Formats: sequence, C-alpha cells, structure tokens
Amino acid sequence: MARRRNSSRTAYRQPAPDRRPPSGGQRKPPHSSFPPVSVAFFVVLLIYILILLIQYANARTIAGYEVKTGSLSTDQIYTGIALRAESVIGSEYSGYVNYFSKDGDRLGVGNLAYTVDESGDILEKLNSENAGETVLDADDLRDVQTEIVDFTAGFDPHHFAGTYDFRDSLLSTVQKLSGSYILKDINELGASASMHQCYTAETGIVVYSTDGYEGRSFDSVTAEDLSPDTAAAYSRTVLENNQLVSVGDPVYKLCTDENWSVVIAADEERAASLLEDGYVRIRFLKNQQEIWASVTKTRPLGDGKVLIRLDFSNSMVIFCTDRFLRVELLTADETGLKVPNSSIVENEFFLVPKEYITAGPGGTQGVLRETYDEQGKKSTEFISAVPYSETKTEYYLDQTTLRPGDVLDRTDSSETFTLSAMAPLTGVYNINKGYADFRQITVRYANEEYSIVEPNTLYGLSEYDHIVLDASTVTPEALVYG
Repeated sequence: MARRRNSSRTAYRQPAPDRRPPSGGQRKPPHSSFPPVSVAFFVVLLIYILILLIQYANARTIAGYEVKTGSLSTDQIYTGIALRAESVIGSEYSGYVNYFSKDGDRLGVGNLAYTVDESGDILEKLNSENAGETVLDADDLRDVQTEIVDFTAGFDPHHFAGTYDFRDSLLSTVQKLSGSYILKDINELGASASMHQCYTAETGIVVYSTDGYEGRSFDSVTAEDLSPDTAAAYSRTVLENNQLVSVGDPVYKLCTDENWSVVIAADEERAASLLEDGYVRIRFLKNQQEIWASVTKTRPLGDGKVLIRLDFSNSMVIFCTDRFLRVELLTADETGLKVPNSSIVENEFFLVPKEYITAGPGGTQGVLRETYDEQGKKSTEFISAVPYSETKTEYYLDQTTLRPGDVLDRTDSSETFTLSAMAPLTGVYNINKGYADFRQITVRYANEEYSIVEPNTLYGLSEYDHIVLDASTVTPEALVYG
C-alpha cells in the first residue's frame, strides 16, 4: 500500500541574527554622520564669527557727517546788546498781581494790563471753589501747540540756550491763558473793594521781565557790557502771576517804538567800512532770520575797538525779550566744501624724498625698509605707505607702519634714508570705507562752528564724502561703525 504524501510544505526560516556583542564584550560605537572635514569647517566658521564679534566690540561707534558744498560769511560773528525804547511800569497797588497777556502782545491805550488783589481774599475764594480747574478750549490748545511746533521746527541741539527761550515763551502763553480764566471768574464773583484793574497809559509791546538794562543808550554802552563774561552771566527777573507786589514794584515792561538797535564792537577798519556803506545785511543766529540794518553811528571804545550801532525798523517784537544777541554780518561769502570744525585734526607725518617711493605687489606704493635677522644678515622688506600729501621733492607718509629711525633703501642706487624729519598736516578722517582714513584739507575760511575747504584737491575731500564729526573720538586707521 502506497504511503500518502503530505501535501503541506515546511516553510524555510532564516536564522535570527546574532545580537550578542562581539568578542571582547564591547559594542562598537555607531559611525559619525559628520566627516572630519565638516567638523573642521564649522570650527573655523565659529572662530571667524567670534573674531568679528570681538572686532565689533572694540570698534567705536562714531557720529558721521556728510560733506556738502556750502558757504560761510567771511565776516566774524559778534555778540551785541539790544537797545529799545522801554518803560518799566510800577504797580499802583500792593497785593497779588495777575496778568492777561503774554510776552510780545501789543497793548493799546486803555487795555487791561494787570489786576491787583490787595487782600488776597478773591484768589483764596477762587481756589476754595476750584474755580481754577478749567479745561482749555480749542483756541487755547492751538496757542500752546503753535509754540511747541515752532520750537520743534527750529530746534538746534548745538544751541541749547534756545530751549530756555522756549520755556519762557511757553510759560508766558500759559500765564496769559491762566489770567484770562481768573479774570472770567472774578467777573462772575462780582465787584470787590480789594480787587483793582489797571490799564495801560500808552501803546506798546508788553514784556513780563526786567533786567536792569532798560533805558540804556548808545552813549552809555561800555566795553564791559560787550564782554563775553557779561553775556554769559546775564539774567532777568521774570514777573509771574500771583506774586505779591508793593506799590511801585515792577509789574511789566512796555516797548513803545518799533525802531531799535543792536550795538557791537569791531575793529576800526571794519567800522569805517560799514559806516561808509551805510547798510549791512544781518543774520540773527537765534533764528537765522536775515534783516537789513542801517549803520548810523560809531564811537571809539579803546584798544583799537569801535562801537557800531546797527539800527532796525522792524522785527523788534521777535526779539523783545532778548538783551544779548549773536549776529553775523553778511557782506561776502566763501563757497566750498563745508565741514564742522570739530572734524578737523592736525597729525604729524614723515617727510620722505620721492626717490624712495617704489611700487610693490599689485602696483601699491611703498618703501623698502632695511631689516636684519638673528645672524645680523641685512635684507629689505616692502612696506606699503600711501602718501597723504606731497611737495616738489617729498611725500608725507603716516606713522602706522613706519617708525623714527627706520632706514629706507633706494631701488636705483645704494643710498639710504633714515626717517626723522616730520611735519604736520591739517585734515579730517574719511570713513567711506569703514575705517578712519586721514585726508588733507585746505581751509579757505572758518568761523566759530564751520570751515570752508577746497574741493576735489589731491589727497583731499569730495562732495558727499562721509567724515568723522568729532575727530577726537577716533585714531588713524581705526575701524568705525556709524
């Protein structure tokens, strides 16, 4: 009997891999996914980034200035004293004073100038009833906003004194608004025997300050009046609301004539020239306004100086609170590249005969300097040295890579030259390339703040170059970040 064949097949199974660790009992670490070259690249990149961060931390952040063509008056700037027809008005009563106008307002004959509360009861009553707590209307807000906008538009950080003028002007505006509301409240309370309303006896521009110079004339101006110390120490007494005054105390000042003068001191030659011309254009540095003045009087002051009276027939109201004014006489202008005086620096350079300048790799200019090794064997090395200026026979080379006593060789002979002679150059630091690069300048004219220099000179400046605003903040070749 035949044996039945089993139709089912036995499945073949592959033996399981041996997961035991290799002999020695240690498992091999997995192979790194970063080849050594990649690791080295990232290390170099990290070092490069660290170097840049260190350079940036050590570099100075400096203010730059873009050079542009401009002009300056060839005449000096003067500080003058303003003279006007001024009357100081004394109080008619004793008590607490309040005002209803601001500096520069024009008051006609019979206009209300101020009030005096003899007992102080009215003011106390107003305070107790919170009558002073008012909200400014649209017109009042517009007056305050106009003051702020005018100041912002003309603000110059280099002349911070204008900020104090703005403060006084704003306080005067607020004083006028405050006084108007107080007057309204007083009228609502009714008449009082202790409250007096005082009116002007003539027309004029009102000023709420005094300084002791009122009534000064051209003939009484002295050299001391025009000294810088006097102008620097000048102060005035500001008259404010709610001050306690006695009879006769100053309560306001009235400027009664639009004609006024500024007196300056100049040399005899300038005085004679101005008197001969009769007229001169004046720029007021306070607001850059330009006005024609007539020159009608001069007076010897001593020490070669002459007093000059500059007369004006308008704009008195603009300067009614100013006693000392800085003015510039605009008789002729110099035009060129305009740079701040703070940018100008003077550096010392080596004087090297032109025969010792040679060309190096890539056509760069430089010199051949002698060197000696440990065995005393002489050789030369090329030192890049770009000239900063030149004469007919010499170049000016800087001190960044050369030192006094270095010996230079000529390429066409056996002659040598030892560095010793030095000379100064006037210039600025150009920062177009991110570092302080000295550039020589030739100054045509300078006033207190700016200089006019020759444009497009060899080794010099061009329009739209960027220079360091304050040269004292950098050193030659220093990295800068503006």
